[in-house]
Amino acid sequence: MEVERANVNDFNNVEKGISISRKCLQKLRVCLRENKFENQAQEIKFFKEQKPCIYARLKFYAKWYHYLIQKPEGSIKIQRKFIDSKIKKLQKKNLRNLDFVKYYRENATVLDEFYFLRGKDNIGLVSDTSHFYTDAEFSTSHDNSVAKIIAYDLLINQYSIELIRLRKLSLGKSKKVNLLPNDERLSWTASKTDLIELIYALQASGAIKSGTAGIKEMASACEYIFELNLGNVYRTFLEIRERKIDQTKFIDRLKTNLLRRMEETDG
Repeated sequence: MEVERANVNDFNNVEKGISISRKCLQKLRVCLRENKFENQAQEIKFFKEQKPCIYARLKFYAKWYHYLIQKPEGSIKIQRKFIDSKIKKLQKKNLRNLDFVKYYRENATVLDEFYFLRGKDNIGLVSDTSHFYTDAEFSTSHDNSVAKIIAYDLLINQYSIELIRLRKLSLGKSKKVNLLPNDERLSWTASKTDLIELIYALQASGAIKSGTAGIKEMASACEYIFELNLGNVYRTFLEIRERKIDQTKFIDRLKTNLLRRMEETDG
């Protein structure tokens, strides 16, 4: 079950998410016990990408389950304040492990052998001491840290969606902001990756709030206006950075089309 597709405000879906994630994690454990990696690159990929991807879902669903139980039933203001406090807590947790968060988000590899190979722990690089109490056959010093980063991104994204929903309720408008005068919906018809490229370009240029607007804030605004879910914008940006050619192909296309329009107008 994909987090991005499920209605996570339904307890049944959240409970299913927990159950499925636990089963998948157990299958991974059995598979690892019965098979061996052909080389270190395979082992690094497993503990850097494959296991954390599933473990992150389990963490997300478990924390979201607690959120659904704990969230207040008071005014919109109280609910928004509660969600804001949750987001700030997650951001503080990331700040405490900022060096590794930066390492992971930049898709660095220089320390992978210490972070994602079993039995290669470098105590000086371990920030989470709980690692020393985990199953050494099914964990490395930082696979859990990767899972936390992914889970926190999913949680912050879901909290942002909740804030948008509450904001709509507080506005009390029957007419949506993304409707044209003829009631036709103003929709984003390019790809989500294109929109994320544009968001990063606007943020880097300082065009929005003099550059003080954060990526998550701008992404949430675009999601609200166009009624879409951009998913993990940080991961998509990394994929954009990794393009071998045409890193800024959407921005380049915008410039080309604008110049063409100007030429047609002049003609």
